Amino acid sequence: MAVITRRNAVVVLMGVELLFNAANLNFIAFAPADPLHQGRVWVLIVMALAAAEAAVALAIVLRVARLWGSVDLTD
Repeated sequence: MAVITRRNAVVVLMGVELLFNAANLNFIAFAPADPLHQGRVWVLIVMALAAAEAAVALAIVLRVARLWGSVDLTD
């Protein structure tokens, strides 16, 4: 919900991270039902994706904050 309702870019990034963590929690919760245990593989992929997204997006937000002086998404 933070991705839709917030205006601060850093808070939106935290909302995206929460969405990734929720997906990981679902993968782990339903992993016993999967005979091939592919949920664990997807958790590792989502964790790598979340780490890369956080690093790149935070670098972009910091650069925008330096250039424009604000991280408000409406500006």
